[in-house]
Amino acid sequence: MTGDPVALLQAMFTAARDAADPAHCVAPHLPPVPKGRTVVVGAGKAAASMARAVELAWPADAPLEGLVVTRYGHDVPCDRIQVVEASHPVPDSAGEKAAALILQKVQGLGPDDLVLCLISGGGSALLSLPADGLTLADKQAVNRALLSCGANIAEMNCLRKHLSAIKGGRLAAAAAPAPLVSLLISDVPGDDPAVIASGPTVPDPTTYADAMAVIEKYGIDLPANVKKHLAAAKDESPKPGDKAFANTTMKMIATPQMALEAAAKVARDAGLTPLILGDAIEGEARDVAMVMAGIARQVRRHGQPAKAPCVLLSGGETTVTLRGKGRGGRNGEFLTALAVALDGAEGIYALAADTDGIDGSEDNAGAWLAPDSIGRAAMKGIDVKACLANNDGYSFFQAAGSLVVTGPTLTNVNDFRAILIL
Repeated sequence: MTGDPVALLQAMFTAARDAADPAHCVAPHLPPVPKGRTVVVGAGKAAASMARAVELAWPADAPLEGLVVTRYGHDVPCDRIQVVEASHPVPDSAGEKAAALILQKVQGLGPDDLVLCLISGGGSALLSLPADGLTLADKQAVNRALLSCGANIAEMNCLRKHLSAIKGGRLAAAAAPAPLVSLLISDVPGDDPAVIASGPTVPDPTTYADAMAVIEKYGIDLPANVKKHLAAAKDESPKPGDKAFANTTMKMIATPQMALEAAAKVARDAGLTPLILGDAIEGEARDVAMVMAGIARQVRRHGQPAKAPCVLLSGGETTVTLRGKGRGGRNGEFLTALAVALDGAEGIYALAADTDGIDGSEDNAGAWLAPDSIGRAAMKGIDVKACLANNDGYSFFQAAGSLVVTGPTLTNVNDFRAILIL
């Protein structure tokens, strides 16, 4: 391999992100134009870009209307489909109002109409319509607790579905009997449609008892209204086999695996051996980093499981249990822990970033790591171990001059990690 290792890592990330671009992956999966109305609804960080892709591919003389909700800063101008921006990861009133309007728009349709639902990661917070007896403040409190307790995305969304009037298949129930087609961009390990955006249009296999188990596992302190709602266990979400899903279709149009395969092609073209370790890796970010560091060292020392030069590729969603008050998301946490574990090991570079362009709630997608990163940060008075202890990956990589800033990418197939061993 020749050339700049960091530039190569960035090229792999770009290829992974572009593989999930709605401009490329929506049109091939659109259903035929129905006899009646076509109502487009949806939620997620890619919702607006997906809606625009629908508009560009839909016949100009065919009826098209609807509403999608996306994160602030992720808007794409649309002509026939309304786009609402709302808060993520903690919901706000804009998302609550948009979710209520979406429910209204899908009701009263018939068999000659079509509901086209565009779902991508982030939809759980954006579709923030509380169940009866709950308030937006209740849901905000639960979301904040979930984000800091270390729960994985499936556990988070199990609880969210049982506090919602629209998630967990309830949107499909509202749309029946109209045909409903869901196009999904996956951001969850395993690509389970019941977990992506908390599965508003697919059957929910989880129960109130499962939601309570999440609460007990992490010792989450709940508002009184939420405790009462979960204990009552009324209005269970629709399950597999429910008639609400008799006329529904689901298509997975972009996944983390597709993104990793696109990055692998870039690696092969550059003369590297790509090793895809998994598209659904979960666990504490710092624990995953320790494992990845061990594999990288095995490559350097023993040429196993592949000889250098090679690149370890992985996707999925790690978790961060907050211990400090620093800045950054799970990718910054992963890379800071990787930096500590590798301790400047020669010939090993890495990049970790969220394909949506936002790592946690900061302005960066992630960061890259080089053998001299610890030294460059130290020259500015920043200690890597102190940053890790304070969950402050952002400050470390800011000092090292290696933040990856893309702005919103308007898609989301979860985290991308690449470790280059030369």
